[in-house]
Amino acid sequence: MELDSKIIQIKDKKFELSITEFEIQKAVQHVADQIAFDFEGKSPLFIAVLNGAFMFAADLMKHINIPCEISFVKFNSYVGTQSTGIVHQFQGLNQSVEGRDVIVVEDIIDTGATMHHVIKALKKEGAQSITVASFFLKLDALQQEVKVDYVAMKIPNHFIVGYGLDYDGFGRNLKNIYTLIQD
Repeated sequence: MELDSKIIQIKDKKFELSITEFEIQKAVQHVADQIAFDFEGKSPLFIAVLNGAFMFAADLMKHINIPCEISFVKFNSYVGTQSTGIVHQFQGLNQSVEGRDVIVVEDIIDTGATMHHVIKALKKEGAQSITVASFFLKLDALQQEVKVDYVAMKIPNHFIVGYGLDYDGFGRNLKNIYTLIQD
């Protein structure tokens, strides 16, 4: 599907290369360095939001050099290339966050609906602190007031695939980021 191509096709849509694997890894390292500095002497619990954040979370954890744990939750608000605005929780947290410093790891924050839902749930469960690390942030799409503490890349409000992000389940495995070519 990829093979270092500048244009790829996934199902009925074409996508153009927009961010390379090298740029992605450089941004991951930068976020990891910031988190390690800010959480020195602490043992945070990372909570990665599946499915999209699995690649970012894996790469991020490789660079975190402080004691920590990781867990996963699964939420969904997309159908095709559009957010439904409705957040569905499929798989919840399986360990206590009470009194913990929690770092939520997300692939992309666009409307902010999913992150708003996650933060609300973690507060209810008694997290001591909640910090958000998102690989992508689409400021132009934000509809909920959400504080994002660590952002690897700010991007325009375009639909993208790769590095964990998908179009109808496909494209998550791409090492680069591709932007939807508008017809």
